[in-house]
Amino acid sequence: MHIEKISEIIAHFIGLFEMTTDEMRLRTNYAEGAGPGADGPALPDQDAFAAAFSSDLQLKDYDPGIIYKSGSYEIEFGPARHFGRVFEESLEKLAAIAGKDIPLPHFGDPTDIVLTDEPELTVFAGPGSAISHVLQVNTLYDDDYLDMTDGVHAPRDTSFVIERLADFSTKAEIFTPFASLHRTDTYDGALKIAEDLENYIQNARNTEDSGVASPDSDVTHHFVTTEPMDDKVYVNGKVEADIPVLDVFLPDRGLAKLPEEPDNSDTSVEQDDPSGNSLDVTAGANLVVNVASVINTGVITSVTAVMGNYHQIDAISQAFVYSDNDEIASALRSSGHSAEEAGTIAKNIAVFEQSTFEASRHAEPDSADPTFPNSWRVSVIDGDVSFVQWIEQYQFVTDNDTMTVTTSGSEATVLTGGNTSINFSSFFQMGLQYDLVIIGGNVLDINSITQVSLLYDNDWVRAEGDLDPGADIQTGNNLLWNFASIHNVGTDSPFAAMPDYMVETQKAIEDRDPNMPEGLSFDMNFQGYAGLNVLYITGNLYDMTIIKQVSILGDSDDVTQAASTILENNPDATVTIDTGSNAVVNIAEIVDYDSFGQTTYLAGQLYSDAILIQGGLVEHDTTQPQPADDRLANEVIAFLDNDDPAGCDCADGVINAGNDFSWSSTHPADVMQSMVA
Repeated sequence: MHIEKISEIIAHFIGLFEMTTDEMRLRTNYAEGAGPGADGPALPDQDAFAAAFSSDLQLKDYDPGIIYKSGSYEIEFGPARHFGRVFEESLEKLAAIAGKDIPLPHFGDPTDIVLTDEPELTVFAGPGSAISHVLQVNTLYDDDYLDMTDGVHAPRDTSFVIERLADFSTKAEIFTPFASLHRTDTYDGALKIAEDLENYIQNARNTEDSGVASPDSDVTHHFVTTEPMDDKVYVNGKVEADIPVLDVFLPDRGLAKLPEEPDNSDTSVEQDDPSGNSLDVTAGANLVVNVASVINTGVITSVTAVMGNYHQIDAISQAFVYSDNDEIASALRSSGHSAEEAGTIAKNIAVFEQSTFEASRHAEPDSADPTFPNSWRVSVIDGDVSFVQWIEQYQFVTDNDTMTVTTSGSEATVLTGGNTSINFSSFFQMGLQYDLVIIGGNVLDINSITQVSLLYDNDWVRAEGDLDPGADIQTGNNLLWNFASIHNVGTDSPFAAMPDYMVETQKAIEDRDPNMPEGLSFDMNFQGYAGLNVLYITGNLYDMTIIKQVSILGDSDDVTQAASTILENNPDATVTIDTGSNAVVNIAEIVDYDSFGQTTYLAGQLYSDAILIQGGLVEHDTTQPQPADDRLANEVIAFLDNDDPAGCDCADGVINAGNDFSWSSTHPADVMQSMVA
């Protein structure tokens, strides 16, 4: 390729020196390097190119090879002092090699000798902390006013209901000392909570009086025990065999219950009967529910070694306060005239459970030729590890209805209640699995449930005019339900003393020694294992689950039945009025997997405490409702009045709010601040 291009270039340039011109065609042709002919003119410098060519270079065939000349190693040619030091360094390195028994794959210049370090344990990063804070708040204001007559009936002021519920919340604090715990995600904060709980439990243990109720007549029960029995059911301070079933005690919500699915039918349905003459009023039937469930498996391990102290605290505190003092006109027939006769039910239910995780075994190990681990994989977490689940649920519902009803000669249904408010929280944590977990510091294992149920259901049912008896009145049938369960899954045997090889294991991990301690290899808990998966936490471990539930319902109804003015003779009218049938429910469950094996080694002290507090109050409030005041507050008048700065003599400003009660008579929406702060 290149030779052809070079030949072409040479031909072009040489021919360019000797060229012929065709004057007729006006073009130049290359002579292709041809010299002048015999008859052509002789060039003056032609003889200069005829000199003989000579060269002193000898042409030989290619003979591959390397010409090498070694240097002189005679001692007189080298620097004696430098060579002597190199020799001494070689001897020192050889001595170090002989002491460490390191093979030399190559020996040459002393600088070629490389001393390799000892093998080091490879550690992996462990899982981090898991912290969750859940806050659920429901507020509902449903105060209704209904007048089915053509008369004038003034609305009533229902602010007293909130005031009484605030008093109930204050009185319930004696049963719920742990309701004031504040959310935290630090070890110092968790340690402060543990110290407060331990101090309270210790004081309660010193002053415990076998759970006798207070002499106050309004206290249904006040039960405190610092030694709750496992797998026992505590209901209002008494041990029962079975857990009550919620569905059995839920009241019939009447008009507010969910409609049933109609049956499939291919035939038409006709009704020829004339419409009845009835009035069905449901002013209650409210449902307020808090549900929280936590299943915690932060670290799944069969063997745990704690180098510090172990704090385990389980606490349940439950309280309910209600008032159901109803006033019913004597002209009406009622199913009950007080809370007890109406069948209001309030229950505090608590369960403490302890069980051992049973691992499935596919094959029993051979006792004749047992297998033990000879290798390990180590993960390390520097510092503290925290597993915190903090759930707070608050409900505040008011359904204070004021109505005047009458029959109309046809079927009429009135539903002013039937509110449903639900908070639901479910948490499931699945951690990583390890064969051995070593904790260099302390362990804090705290489970706490606090439940408060408050109900104000004082109702007034009145008769107006000449009214024939025959109304069916239901003012009670309320349910207050607190259910709490703490289930610990782990070892049911006492903590074992810390063996020496566990301390050696901790030191080996800190020194990054790849050799697994011999005592750890032959631990009977690891029989049948080929290798161990180990987690080492250099700091503290705190596992804390806190659930706080507060449900508040105000359902004070004022129903007046007026005589019918549409039909002069209406003796067969059926009237049903239900101002109760409310349900206030708190349900909380904690399942804490502390261990998935049979052994927990402990080097420090064990602090295991538990406490159960249950209390109930029945208030017989006699507050009478007052008509709503249409006048503005003094602060509002002072803000709206246009005073003359000169102080002139002028008339007072008059503001008429009329009958618009959408703003002037409503209660503050942020009532939770004063109720549960």
